[in-house]
Amino acid sequence: MNKIKENIQKIQSQINRACHNTSHVSSHVSSHVSSQIPAQENKVSSNTNQNRVTLLAVSKTKPVSAIEQAYLVGQRDFGENYLQEAIEKITALSHLPDICWHFIGPIQSNKTKQIAQHFHWVHSVDRAKIAHRLNEHLNDSTQQHNCQDTPLNICLQVNISEEPSKSGIMVDEVFSLAEVVDNCDKLMLRGLMAIPEKNAGVASYEKMQHLFKKLQAQYPTVDTLSMGMSNDLEIAIAYGSTMVRIGTAIFGERS
Repeated sequence: MNKIKENIQKIQSQINRACHNTSHVSSHVSSHVSSQIPAQENKVSSNTNQNRVTLLAVSKTKPVSAIEQAYLVGQRDFGENYLQEAIEKITALSHLPDICWHFIGPIQSNKTKQIAQHFHWVHSVDRAKIAHRLNEHLNDSTQQHNCQDTPLNICLQVNISEEPSKSGIMVDEVFSLAEVVDNCDKLMLRGLMAIPEKNAGVASYEKMQHLFKKLQAQYPTVDTLSMGMSNDLEIAIAYGSTMVRIGTAIFGERS
């Protein structure tokens, strides 16, 4: 059996199990507390997952052949960190319909033009300057945009564990940057991305879920909480993640 196919099936089963477990716990807790508190206060912090959780295959450093194998078994969303490497792959695989490219790495302002031209999603917007530059490039009619018949989907990166080594905005900056993105005509605000620190407690995930729900209440386009990798997939889904990022567990270690 194709190893990549086997790995994707295994991860999808893990995602489905996490969704089921979360839904089951949510139902159990809801029925237990509903007789004790008013309905409007009966809020269970979990992902009941009527919206599906999307698997984002992190394909950085992986060859075109591996991405093609994943595509052939139904995987459509791929995440890339390194721009030049990504552009080569996007070009090589441009014949594949419905393939969806996500930029998930740190963004330098001099790279915004190429990101705007080649990607469907950007998960790592953390400055107003980056949002404005992406929007300007998409409004430039002299430029060719490989993917942009529709607005560029944007997630704001939140440094939820406040780690000095990580990119991302602080919690209190989210709504001001959301307003900037929402006012850009070629960008669509879709949600938030976060990478909680290793062995982070429940509080980080709860905080992200709360932030996501507040953002959803204000912006109808917001539907994506990109949170969770191999080591924290279950807890991320329990706290509302709608997209998980998995690399090595799909493609194997770097050769």
